[in-house]
Amino acid sequence: MNKSEKYEPLCEDIAGESCGLKKVIDIIGGKWKIMLLCVIDREGTVRYGQLRKSVHGITNTMLANSLKEMEQDGLVARRQYDEMPVRVEYSLTDKAQSIVPILLELKKWGEKNLA
Repeated sequence: MNKSEKYEPLCEDIAGESCGLKKVIDIIGGKWKIMLLCVIDREGTVRYGQLRKSVHGITNTMLANSLKEMEQDGLVARRQYDEMPVRVEYSLTDKAQSIVPILLELKKWGEKNLA
């Protein structure tokens, strides 16, 4: 960093309510949410059963809870069709799509530094 650049800390209020990084971790943190984002990003629109098969080791309870939280946080859109049996599809919202480039950078960092 040169003298003309101002230092910007990751978080001014470490783990406090105004910490943007904490807010991000709160909505995409945990074991499954980023994996679910990856599958939905790759497929575009995906059904519950596809997610269950694609994310190895996730339980039905964790999948249902994660999808519900992600929908409440505005990351996934849920569309239910009035058919028998009921068909439900999930897709990324614009909000979730805006974080994909950031996750790609984290992926590249991991490939470079954690190999």
